[in-house]
Amino acid sequence: MPSSNREPPSNTPFGGREPPSNPIYVESPRTTFNQPRLDWQLQKNLSKSLSSLSPKLLSFKCVALGVDDAADWVYRGEGAANIVLAYSGSSPSLIGKVMRLRKTPTKSGSHKLKSSKALTEHERLLWKDVVELVSSSNKEGAEQLYVQHVMKPLLGSKNVDAGMNVLVSGEFLESVEKRCNRQRPTWRVDAAQVDKNFNSVLLMSDHSLFPHGNLEAAPCISIEIKPKCGFLPLSRFISDETAIKRSITRFKMHQALKLHQGEIAELSQYNPLDLFSGSKERIQKAIKDLFATPQNNFRVFFNGSLIFGGLGGGAPATSCQIAKAFDNALKFVIQADDGLYTEKLLNLVAETLHKSGVLDQLLEVQKLDHIDIEGAIHAYYNIISQPCLVCRELSEEQSKRYTSLHSASLEESLRTVKNYLIAATVKDCSLIVCFRPRKEGYSESVCNRIYFESTKQTFDFKV
Repeated sequence: MPSSNREPPSNTPFGGREPPSNPIYVESPRTTFNQPRLDWQLQKNLSKSLSSLSPKLLSFKCVALGVDDAADWVYRGEGAANIVLAYSGSSPSLIGKVMRLRKTPTKSGSHKLKSSKALTEHERLLWKDVVELVSSSNKEGAEQLYVQHVMKPLLGSKNVDAGMNVLVSGEFLESVEKRCNRQRPTWRVDAAQVDKNFNSVLLMSDHSLFPHGNLEAAPCISIEIKPKCGFLPLSRFISDETAIKRSITRFKMHQALKLHQGEIAELSQYNPLDLFSGSKERIQKAIKDLFATPQNNFRVFFNGSLIFGGLGGGAPATSCQIAKAFDNALKFVIQADDGLYTEKLLNLVAETLHKSGVLDQLLEVQKLDHIDIEGAIHAYYNIISQPCLVCRELSEEQSKRYTSLHSASLEESLRTVKNYLIAATVKDCSLIVCFRPRKEGYSESVCNRIYFESTKQTFDFKV
């Protein structure tokens, strides 16, 4: 672990709740020896000394994890930038939580030092209206505050979990990396490792479960979908050379590239335009296509355990054997004849997504990018006050297409780039839909409810 001074963890509230009236803050004395280790140890000791106090005085700001805690975290999966671990221990404050670890390229990550600045000068200018974000003292806090104060208001507090940063020791990161590397796909291990230049991780609720749920009384089934971009760009700034993007989805083009590069064995049948169409029938088709070719875009969990899809990489096309095993696993949740459990579940997912309106919310935010990257890049050069490298490669006649962008005010350029980045975030999000059947005698639930006519069942659900 580098010996440079570390900033204290973010004080942003977990899950969007307001902080207590007397939040606990620890500021360790500045010394010339291993400051990160000291910060972590003080925080750890504080957590232990407060464990007997009233729960109202104790928040996740006091959580600190060391090497002894590593065995309680198990590999859940990963994407290009992060590894996700799930808690399997017995601590009441951590049950039902997952942890997100940042990744860094294996070849360069071990020698790359963390920047002390949370945001660059231009990033602070871009997000100047979000006071909490520009005031962040470290990158870990900035990432969490971006979700809390930018994405959450756009998508709704019930639909977004900003999580919270908690302290960890370098030994903890090393230990969990060794453990999860045994389950990670080999190509993932070769490509990236846990970034140990940070002394905090993001802690979030495990959204494959219901909070404080009784697993014995109410089995839970959760579906994770990566919906991708749900519209075709129509920007007038798209060049003739790239006009194909007006008629072919970005997802389909990426599929062709992955097939060519040998990353996938066959093309996915899924079309994001079906999922975001607003048509119940087309949404059903999209869900069934995702099930047929899940790759890394579709996973299913039963009581928090993965039962369908890839653990850390893409899953192959669904074989008859896999489909049969999955169908049998659903009999504890779905009421149907043998062989029809899967069909009923996929239809339930489609109907819920159609009625919930969450797809409309996602699409609306995705469409904040109304001029495409081919327009936004020119606004970016306006912001950094440098000659546009894109226009430099164009003829005088071609560059006239972008004159209006380069003559825009700074505020207009900032709004263009900001909307592009927000839209890009939503185009790469994960969507988790969680169900549990309601039975007679259940008390009132704060969750949404849906009656599924096909199986004559009522389900609690959350998105």
